[in-house]
Amino acid sequence: MKDPIKKITLKDGTVRYRFVVDVGLDEDGKRQQLTRTYDKLKEARDELARIRHETSQGTFVKPSELTVSEYLDEYFQGATRGRRESTKASYRYAFLPVRERLGHRTLQSVTKRDIENLVDWMLASGRRRGGKPGTPLGARSVRLTLGRLKAAFEMAVQEGKLVRNVVKLVEPPEYAPAERDTWSQADVRTFLRVAAGDRLHAAWRLSLYGLRRGEVLGLRWSDVDLSAKTLTVSQARVLVDCKVRVEPPKSRNGARTLPLDDVVVNALTELRKRQMQESAAAGRMYRAALADLDWYAPGAEYIVTDEFGIPLYPEHYSDEFARLLKHAGLRKIRLHDSRHTTLSLMEKAGVPISIISKWAGHYDSAFTMRTYVHASDEDLQRGRQALAEIHKIA
Repeated sequence: MKDPIKKITLKDGTVRYRFVVDVGLDEDGKRQQLTRTYDKLKEARDELARIRHETSQGTFVKPSELTVSEYLDEYFQGATRGRRESTKASYRYAFLPVRERLGHRTLQSVTKRDIENLVDWMLASGRRRGGKPGTPLGARSVRLTLGRLKAAFEMAVQEGKLVRNVVKLVEPPEYAPAERDTWSQADVRTFLRVAAGDRLHAAWRLSLYGLRRGEVLGLRWSDVDLSAKTLTVSQARVLVDCKVRVEPPKSRNGARTLPLDDVVVNALTELRKRQMQESAAAGRMYRAALADLDWYAPGAEYIVTDEFGIPLYPEHYSDEFARLLKHAGLRKIRLHDSRHTTLSLMEKAGVPISIISKWAGHYDSAFTMRTYVHASDEDLQRGRQALAEIHKIA
């Protein structure tokens, strides 16, 4: 067989070794060939043998000029198909630093050092949204970007576009989640006493029933059966890129029907009566602005609205919560922390974690316990009392 490696002598007398090898077909079915040149004959022979072996095994990665941004576009299309708009936004935000620093580079040229430099830059000055541009990003944001990028590069390896996943070689920065600030049972009761006189009393009851903000704001009167005393979570109204969107529940167990206690039923009944009075008072102005909302489905009557029947903007709802807790004289917590408060208090009241998880719409009881159930300094006293009883000598 004729030796495919040719000896090439350059004008200056330098000797090099070149070969042309078939590496399969391109996307149009045409034969693809590679030309490689080396200083030493052994290097050329070794590389030719490697390429032929990997080509026969179907593991050879063909050289490509595909850029990082171009590949992320491909990956994004598949990874987010059928996902919630908020999830798609999460992917876009995670890839922003990658596109800025490495987007123009060919995918195959990215090294571990490039990823390390990306991490250092993000931790030093990578912020572009959600704060002052040019300031450091938190470790949580960096870990999210690395996680998304690792998954994208792993897919590129499986597709035969990369030899290896260099992102897997980079250690993410340490991140310790901040301890959630939750209320005690006494705090909850103080808040509800003050909230009893508020127009959105029923909504605050629902937020302290363990529902997410989007779930409360996504509730329609058709989702509530006051006679049967049940409430069905079937959608969420959330904020994505400063726009309100209606999305399906966050997890596969998010769609759920919860029993309502009498106090919540009475609060909802009073709110329904009040809205009917507001409708009569406003006349044709009631709900007139709904036509300007691109997310609104005609005929849907939302529970949490203003005096003119317009569903509350999510951030306005959070602001109202902050106003009310200040009026109640309570320490400031985020609206979402009211959900943490509720699930923690349920656990302290002896409700099994499996029930709490189902109530919260989680897919996994361990996740509920790890993320939403918190111990307070007050709880440590219970531990002290238990140990005193255990250690008691008759």
